[in-house]
Amino acid sequence: MRKPVRAVLTTIGVLAAVPVLLLATTSVVNVVATHREAAAITPYGQLVPVAGKRMNVVVSGAGAETIVLLPGLGTAAPALDFQPLIAQLRDSYRVVAVEPFGTGLSDPADTERTAANISREVHEALQHLGIDRYVLMGHSIAGIYALTYSATYADELVAFVGIDSSVPGQPGSDEPIPTGLIVALSRLGVTRVLGAIAADPYAGLPYDERTREQLRLLGRRNAAAPTMVDEMEHVPSNFAAVSGATFPKGLPVLLFVRSNDADVPGWVALHERQAASVDTGRVVTLEGDHYLHHTRSAEIARETRAFLTASSLR
Repeated sequence: MRKPVRAVLTTIGVLAAVPVLLLATTSVVNVVATHREAAAITPYGQLVPVAGKRMNVVVSGAGAETIVLLPGLGTAAPALDFQPLIAQLRDSYRVVAVEPFGTGLSDPADTERTAANISREVHEALQHLGIDRYVLMGHSIAGIYALTYSATYADELVAFVGIDSSVPGQPGSDEPIPTGLIVALSRLGVTRVLGAIAADPYAGLPYDERTREQLRLLGRRNAAAPTMVDEMEHVPSNFAAVSGATFPKGLPVLLFVRSNDADVPGWVALHERQAASVDTGRVVTLEGDHYLHHTRSAEIARETRAFLTASSLR
């Protein structure tokens, strides 16, 4: 009887060791690949001093009016991700794509990723560039940061334009993000493996191969880095900090919202309520996913020009 039992135990031991060895291998491969990829990241934009660190911004176009772009949560390379929208806006406006700390080529941050800190840092970058009058255009979580930003710097804002932007009280906003799991999967190299076998999220979109490769490289570098993780951990508290908040009543607000709200019940209605809280507010629904600027940039630019032109005549 001992031999069969021993054979079973040996088999169990081998089976248990296989995933451990696989994870050890993927971990080592991930460390080596990450180090190698760092040299393949190509600089773009300009680095401006903010709070003793460097924040990357990309300025395009030379219009009389300025639009400042702010990214959504987890966008690893904002200025590259916004390229389709920048291409549609830069003939009419000066477009400034800001890469907050921990994203793109900006430095990591020592300060907590609260809406107040992020707003102050972005404002400092704009001050360094001599920009003191502008439209704030933000995707996703930037809609929450914009509420804090507009409360502090209302006299500088021409309007707020949201791209499927987050709103106070949206379902799930109080649920923590499993950052521990995200970091563990990244360190073990599992995220890299999954990314290698998954479909390219930028395939079929208006990005050239060089840009797609840079997006992949920066995604692997920044997605589970400490600054990005800290921002994820602050999501519930950042939503709570603006509970019941509205934009200044005199600030024009244009909100682009995906028309299919099956995954977030009442998504369009929440934005209609936000638009109704200001003197000049409008909601434009578009078919598409959360990243409307990937596929609907032409419509976003056209509607933005019309809205800003009409608002300036009031």
